[in-house]
Amino acid sequence: MEMMQMKLHQNKRQVMIFITLILSWEAGSESIRYSVLEETESGTFVANLTKDLGLRMGELAARGARVVFKGNRQHLRLDPDTCDLLLNDKLDREELCGSTEPCVLPFQVLLENPFQLFQADLQLTDINDHSPEFLEREMLLKIPESVQTGTVFPLKIAQDFDIGSNTVQNYTISPNSHFHVVTHHRGDGRKYPELVLDKALDREQQPELSLILTALDGGAPPRSGTTTVHIEVVDINDNAPEFLQSVYEVQIPENSPLNSLVVAVSARDLDAGTYGKVAYALFQGDEVTQPFVIDEITGEISLKRALDFEATRFYNVEIAATDGGGLSGKCTVVIEVVDVNDNAPELTMSRLISSIPENSPETVVAVFSVSDPDSGENGKMVSSIHNGLPFFLKPTFKNFYTLVTERPLDREERAEYNITITVTDMGTPRLKTEHNITVLVSDVNDNAPAFTQTSYTLWVRENNSPALHIGSVSATDTDAGANAQVTYSLLPPPDPIVPLASLVSINPDNGHLFALTSLDYEALRAFEFHVGATDRGSPALSSQALVRVLVADANDNAPFVLYPLQNASAPCTELVPRAAEPGYLVTKVVAVDGDAGQNAWLSYQLLKATEPGLFGVWAHNGEVRTARLLSERDAPKQRLVVLVKDNGEPPLSASVTLHVLLVDGFSQPYLPPPEAEAAAAAPADPLTVYLVVALASVSSLFLFSVLVFVAVRLCRRGGAGSAGRCPVPEGHFPGHLVDVSGTGTLSQSYQYEVCLTGGTGTGEFKCLKPILPTFPLQDTVREIKENPTVRNSFLFN
Repeated sequence: MEMMQMKLHQNKRQVMIFITLILSWEAGSESIRYSVLEETESGTFVANLTKDLGLRMGELAARGARVVFKGNRQHLRLDPDTCDLLLNDKLDREELCGSTEPCVLPFQVLLENPFQLFQADLQLTDINDHSPEFLEREMLLKIPESVQTGTVFPLKIAQDFDIGSNTVQNYTISPNSHFHVVTHHRGDGRKYPELVLDKALDREQQPELSLILTALDGGAPPRSGTTTVHIEVVDINDNAPEFLQSVYEVQIPENSPLNSLVVAVSARDLDAGTYGKVAYALFQGDEVTQPFVIDEITGEISLKRALDFEATRFYNVEIAATDGGGLSGKCTVVIEVVDVNDNAPELTMSRLISSIPENSPETVVAVFSVSDPDSGENGKMVSSIHNGLPFFLKPTFKNFYTLVTERPLDREERAEYNITITVTDMGTPRLKTEHNITVLVSDVNDNAPAFTQTSYTLWVRENNSPALHIGSVSATDTDAGANAQVTYSLLPPPDPIVPLASLVSINPDNGHLFALTSLDYEALRAFEFHVGATDRGSPALSSQALVRVLVADANDNAPFVLYPLQNASAPCTELVPRAAEPGYLVTKVVAVDGDAGQNAWLSYQLLKATEPGLFGVWAHNGEVRTARLLSERDAPKQRLVVLVKDNGEPPLSASVTLHVLLVDGFSQPYLPPPEAEAAAAAPADPLTVYLVVALASVSSLFLFSVLVFVAVRLCRRGGAGSAGRCPVPEGHFPGHLVDVSGTGTLSQSYQYEVCLTGGTGTGEFKCLKPILPTFPLQDTVREIKENPTVRNSFLFN
């Protein structure tokens, strides 16, 4: 199998990937170890888990096998069909383990039914996926020209995140006649370069050199990194600084405060002047990679970043001492970080059951593991839960525990348990971690939903916008889970006047009611229906409540004028005698409003008039009356605009235009008092009688007025002789005579046109062109015969 996989990947990527299965048995426990190359593609076959665990084919799937890593990071997964162990994603050894070797990721195989745990490890093998890299692009060396051949100059090393043979193995320098590079081994396994002088330098011939230093790793193929070594040749300085110790060893607690002193190094130089002054520096660019800083003058190393024992336990710090002439010496400071109890235990939870049926026997509720990155006593842990709960912790395997019910549970006694798992380490001071889980006891559906009210009354203002939220109903169910989830619905009445589905809708989740259409108070003032609430149990239970919707009136109808009609073919004209007394009833404006309440209260006011102050309108009944005596100066034609306004908010209004003709010699009709009108109610229709009387009176008055007018013209013409003529007014006077059953005006059923014409000498005039009413002539004649007042008056044919 391994040979087939290597051949397949070699054809695709030309990169060899191998997977090795190692079966090892640790002391006191069974452990399976798998080895895989880092950066292997996701989905790569790792092992046949069924065979390795000694199980039957298909048993892993049947028992609900799962792979559990620390921190719930799933580096491996099980193939759902074959249950083979596969890589879940690409793994980077440097990211997961850093410089730790070997890189081992422990995991567990969890079988749920029945419960069983297997311990296993995944070992990542390093590949050459990082190139050596110098922290600085250029190194500066100041070398005196008096330096003897064979002198060694330390160079800064290159970093390579790979390990073993894949890390830096050799250094080379670009060809030159003065130097070569020698590679040495450090105590920690790393290799460092040294520059060796082969030929004496001469500053006068060549004051500086630039060489390329190359670091090569041992991979196949090898990777490399380069930096420039810039050499300045300086004048004589024949003594390099020397440290008192070549290696300093020191221990420091990981919780040491910042800027605390770690150690002080010291170097001396036998030269004098600037060549004897020593400056200290972190040699390996440690101001970036390490949490230390050194004082350039005193050589004191102090802490600049917090330490973490769990991340790095040892530091190898290279210190360089350089004099004023460019000579340098170096030493190594080995710093060991001492562990303190600064990490609380970690708990990784794998929940098996979130809800337990009541009366169930001993049941595994949860499985969890505990860990502490501290060491020694600081890493030992104890797990516990509160007393008084029907649960207990059962140790299983290597820091794994199961939470198990102690006895059958009763939901009627308690429906929910909040369990706190406490993990405490044995360090000083002791640190602990608490993890809360909730265990529910499942329920049966034995309670129907209950509305908060048996009936609801909702008010909606008419002319509402569609989909308006008009109110809500609410029902609760004391059951739990799906048994307590309530769904609302409309229950239409058996014989609705209007389909309920066209009026309202309900949100099945929250019981909000919405009006689907714009409601009209004048058409529908109230309606009612039932709302049902049903839970989701099995079988489902339900209840219902009555909802009554009342529509509130809005001022959405303007007043409508019934009389006088504004859409008539001819304008309505009222005749008023000039001899009328103040308070004379000219006409009455009649209007209605389709709204209700104060929205239908109407008021009348005179908006415009030809002669202000001549007429007045009663605000509450719309009667138009004269306000003063008429005079000859008043225009014969009067135009009145009456405004009819309701009492809504905002108020709506309508206007009507009245034409009033002032007539000379037109006698005021008889206006009986109101009590006389009630007493005079006879079998004959009083309106018809008054119409006939008014018609005869007006005809007589018109004829008399015309005769008087002709006589006056003739008299003036005779008196003036042939010297000239008296001007005669010309014009067209339309009129509408209206009688409103005893109020003193004529009915608009009778219309006359009176035209006065001035000629050259004939004095011709035309008058009394009747427009007969719409009722039949026989009825008119019959009314005239029955009314003696009409028989005694003039009647124009």
